[in-house]
Amino acid sequence: MLRFWQSTGLRIDREAVLARGMRLTKLEHAALVVEDSGHKLYIDPGSYTTPITESSGAVAVVITHEHPDHWTPEHLSRIVEANPGVRIFGPAGVAAAAGDFPVETVAAGDEVEVGPFRLRFFGGTHAVIHPSIPIIDNVGVLVNDSLYFAGDSFTVPDVEVDVLAVHANAPWMKISEAMDYVVAIAPKRAFPTHEMLLSRAGKSTANLRLKWATEQGGGEYLPLEPGDAIDF
Repeated sequence: MLRFWQSTGLRIDREAVLARGMRLTKLEHAALVVEDSGHKLYIDPGSYTTPITESSGAVAVVITHEHPDHWTPEHLSRIVEANPGVRIFGPAGVAAAAGDFPVETVAAGDEVEVGPFRLRFFGGTHAVIHPSIPIIDNVGVLVNDSLYFAGDSFTVPDVEVDVLAVHANAPWMKISEAMDYVVAIAPKRAFPTHEMLLSRAGKSTANLRLKWATEQGGGEYLPLEPGDAIDF
């Protein structure tokens, strides 16, 4: 059973939650942190994400592509300093952009195991923003055959998805495309990501549309805000 913990007004026993399985906490914009057995996996800590100062226990960072709203040297430096053995994964474009860090290059079809996390990668390229803007490398990641985030793309994995992080807003998409994407995947649960450029009204509208799309496949939509968490 999945539980939805809001960041305000609710006290929880952290160790008891972690003992039951994975816990996902949504950070700002596209950033997520997944915890399992006391180990942490960070995904896409970028320029719209509050500085990460409590990263002890991090064993891996996945960066889906090189755009600064998905990674910054400052975030990586803090995580690496607190966790010298942490492994960083990203496509070739990330490895080139983050040359000061030991990025391990991954591509669609690759699988990696690090700590308690099994990472499977999908896709290959960023969605088209405009013909004038070069298309860059991008990978989606499936964590422990359960949580999927496609980076900046609508790549549909050829597997069942338990929990889907779905874009609520981006320069390369419109909400109807995100809705079609959710319907195509038919996740058991979905929550919004990549929404820091939206107003409160914009978030509410996106949540309404994405909720409808999730329910078409019998799934549950969770309108997570930064700091909210689910365990599964």
